[in-house]
Amino acid sequence: MARAPSTLRYRPLNLARWLIWGLTALAMAVLPQIFTQGFAITLMSQMGVAIIFALSYNMLLGQGGMLSFGHAVYSGLGAYIAVHALNLASSGNIWIPVSLMPLVGGLAGAFFGVVFGYVTTKRSGTTFAMITLGIGELVATCALMFKEFFGGEGGITTNRVIGKPFLGITFGPGEQVYYLIAFWCLVSMALMYAWSHTPLGRIANAVRDNPERAEFIGYDTQRVRWFTLIISAFFAGIAGGLSMINFEIVTAENVGALRSAYVLIATFVGGIGFFFGPIIGAVVFTFFVVALSGYTNAWQFYLGLFFVLMVMYAPGGIASLIMMQVQLIARKRFRPVAPHYLATGACGLLLLAALILTVEMTYKISVDSADGTLMNLFGVQFDAAAAPPWAVAIGLWVVGGVLFNMARKRVARILGEIQTEILQAKA
Repeated sequence: MARAPSTLRYRPLNLARWLIWGLTALAMAVLPQIFTQGFAITLMSQMGVAIIFALSYNMLLGQGGMLSFGHAVYSGLGAYIAVHALNLASSGNIWIPVSLMPLVGGLAGAFFGVVFGYVTTKRSGTTFAMITLGIGELVATCALMFKEFFGGEGGITTNRVIGKPFLGITFGPGEQVYYLIAFWCLVSMALMYAWSHTPLGRIANAVRDNPERAEFIGYDTQRVRWFTLIISAFFAGIAGGLSMINFEIVTAENVGALRSAYVLIATFVGGIGFFFGPIIGAVVFTFFVVALSGYTNAWQFYLGLFFVLMVMYAPGGIASLIMMQVQLIARKRFRPVAPHYLATGACGLLLLAALILTVEMTYKISVDSADGTLMNLFGVQFDAAAAPPWAVAIGLWVVGGVLFNMARKRVARILGEIQTEILQAKA
């Protein structure tokens, strides 16, 4: 009698993957010890929440091919359920520790994913996007109509410090909240990455690329989209629960269209074709919203312009630009182009200075001139209504534009030559 062949095989550990995840966890643990200021802790906490939210959205857009205009519904409703659960726990009606409130938000998000997803996923493409937009507006309107649950425009407030401290942890200090967010962020990242390698994650890619062929081999594409949306809504709800703990308030803004637009921008800017793309996009976007908004009132203009430029010249997102450089380094072709990158970057800084000077002076004159037109920029005080600053701005535009165009063409030429060499070597 022949013995059945063994199905056990040794697979060597992917050391690079373990190294990346290990360094990520180490960075999350060490950063608060390096940047100890309250603003830095708040910024990193919001980045952690944004990373989970963007990755959950990329499960729809990047991996499932579903463009949603209402993804904030699941994070916002998850936050509302979590804030009510926290208030009930605070009053002693139920027992749920603060550290598990994100899970409450996740389960709530998944529940609404079941309800709304069953309707939205019956159609795909543009129709799906329009249905999600309608549901988003519906929920946002309900947030203002049903004040008993949503709290109206003022929202629902809470206090995250409940019960007795456990090992000295009360979640009162911002650093403790950050570590809670970092823990859930790391766990959520690992689970979403693992999901992308499951049979459901793979068939979601197939439904995205060729739904007709997926149906031909026996898969129900609507059910695949529905299950994907439920899982995505679960992680969006976790992000909503963490946001509730961080800010101790949930308002109608949490389910509004603006928040759905923000996560779309963050995900697209980072790069929907790569798992780490939304992570980069969330970090960059949070920097724009939190850090840049503290320095200029025109931060939304810069964000919008940045998004337009990314769509026009780097539709693959920041991640695609990084991977292109990784390929050049792997093929030992990065050194010839590196000096030209530096030259292009220096010329780009001239254009950036011209842009900032023009925008800030225009804003000062047109919007913020009640206290006069004197302003301080780059450590220099000047009159925005005077001619010399505008002459400097025009000069920077002209010189920076000419030099940047010359440097850009050199980079394009060298990259073209490198690409030709690679193709010839393959042939």
